[in-house]
Amino acid sequence: MSDTTISRKSGGKPLSLGRLLLEGRAFFALIAIVAVFSFLSPNYFTVSNFLIMASQVAIYGILAIGMLLVILNGGIDLSVGSVLALCGVLAGAMMQGLELTSLGVILYFPVWAVVVLTVAIGGAVGAINGILIAWFRVPAFVATLGVMYVARGVALLLTNGLTYNNLSGRPELGNTGFDWIGFNRLAGIPISVLILFGIAILAGLMLSRSSFGRWLYASGGNERAADLSGVPVKRVQITVYTLSGMLAAIAGLVLSSQLTSAGPTAGTTYELTAIAAVVIGGAALTGGRGTVRGTMLGAFVIGFLSNGLVIIGVSSYWQTVFTGAVIVLAVLTNSIQYGKGTRKT
Repeated sequence: MSDTTISRKSGGKPLSLGRLLLEGRAFFALIAIVAVFSFLSPNYFTVSNFLIMASQVAIYGILAIGMLLVILNGGIDLSVGSVLALCGVLAGAMMQGLELTSLGVILYFPVWAVVVLTVAIGGAVGAINGILIAWFRVPAFVATLGVMYVARGVALLLTNGLTYNNLSGRPELGNTGFDWIGFNRLAGIPISVLILFGIAILAGLMLSRSSFGRWLYASGGNERAADLSGVPVKRVQITVYTLSGMLAAIAGLVLSSQLTSAGPTAGTTYELTAIAAVVIGGAALTGGRGTVRGTMLGAFVIGFLSNGLVIIGVSSYWQTVFTGAVIVLAVLTNSIQYGKGTRKT
């Protein structure tokens, strides 16, 4: 055994140092980012800054978990940023009151109803994606691209391009508490971060402990073989896109709560950030390979990198360059890791 080989076995193959670094790249990248920016700025390595960064990462992380489910299935969802915006403005409209002209009244919704209805709407949009892809065999890229434009357009039409402000509600209307999602803390931890970790735990258990998780990995790895083995491939496809839409709606609620406002341009390019988090986390874009743990690490890599660049005063133009370089490097390492594999459909 060479000096660079670790005695532990993984999948029947010796785990070399190079392979260890490759498979744990998101974790090592996160450690490196924290170390470098802690050295460059005394304000970076503080509890308050980590909590602020985590609350910002929560948006990307929630979207990325939904994207992971889709990518595990061998698909892609370009509509999540637009669904986030659409659900955000719908939540804002409900918080500010829906005017029923024929009855001459304005209907105000309690916060729990706003949350339930918004998540349901996000799931419905996601289900449309799934039906187009599973039953009508529309390529995922095309289907979700079209829904992306439709959702963004509907959000613009509903608001006439404007933003709903002051969503904190009024006590006499019984619709207060919306900002609790984005601002409040439990045991010092932001609610948005607790929501992210709660979703991550549920998604991880679903993938590792349920029949649906096994179906998802099987259909993503080899759709034809999974279909012949009795896996309900179409149902799995519709379900993952529905879940992706629901998680985009939750991300929209969290973002709108943090800002106490909802605009139709929110979430622009967030779908690309979610894809990047999944790729950085080690998932294969061809499907069938990836974990929630890796995706969470990928989201934190992007969030902590962006925050660190802001703290040390790097230009926003260079921030875009650095973030893009990280994504390209992640795709390159994925190609190295999974390049010898093939996906048969």
